[in-house]
Amino acid sequence: MRPIVALLTDFGSQDHYVGALRGAVLSACREAAVVDLTHDLPPHDVMAAAFSLAAARSAFPAGTTFLAVVDPGVGSARRALALEAGGQRFVGPDNGIFTFVLAEQPSARVHEITNEGLFRARISATFHARDIFGPVAGRLAAGMDLDEVGPPLSDPVRLALDRPRPVGPGEWEAAVLHVDRFGNLITNFTQEDLEGALATVDGDPTELVVAVEGMVLPLVRTYSDVYEGEACAVAGSSGRLEVAVNRGSAARQLGAARGAPVRVRRVSASGG
Repeated sequence: MRPIVALLTDFGSQDHYVGALRGAVLSACREAAVVDLTHDLPPHDVMAAAFSLAAARSAFPAGTTFLAVVDPGVGSARRALALEAGGQRFVGPDNGIFTFVLAEQPSARVHEITNEGLFRARISATFHARDIFGPVAGRLAAGMDLDEVGPPLSDPVRLALDRPRPVGPGEWEAAVLHVDRFGNLITNFTQEDLEGALATVDGDPTELVVAVEGMVLPLVRTYSDVYEGEACAVAGSSGRLEVAVNRGSAARQLGAARGAPVRVRRVSASGG
């Protein structure tokens, strides 16, 4: 199988940046299959990049190298990272872009990229993706050992991640973590949180209701379980509770954005 390099950036498709990045990867590993995960992340939004990377990586096989670049600090003293986690490799800036990967893979091997022999001959202070990260990702995909990029690193930057907090018996306050293209409000309430919240209490089966921006919503299996234009909560494909509107935008309809509080409450399924 050809080695896979998956790209995730905020470069968009209008300019030459993505093409140049692909070229840098292929110059280091001509047999690489370069996959565009997305290039339409909001500019400079490291949290959106971190979430998207974590949400997509499980769909890729072991051995994939992810090149993730949303880098508002390009050219500054911020470090460059390469890591190995869960049988995959990751390359990008040390700005929190790997926060979710590191949280999910606490035994990840993390190295600072310092080996200048791996870089392009001339380095632009404004395009480290092409001149540093691309060549390193290509070399790793070609089989280079992680140790060759530079020394181990024990303190990679991590974004602050809030966990749902109990606010009463059978009630939790979560928060919107990400808003996708459809306006779905993806929260920090994980599948594991849902399973725990739905546990049987005193032999009585339970169900959940979700409240956001003053609206109480049912937890359903899929969007079409409610009428078109109605809001609901679902266990989304990213493994998290999300608030959605059937064929509409929950973000727009509910006036909610990242950080908005979401209440999750356990009730008796029997109505008692």
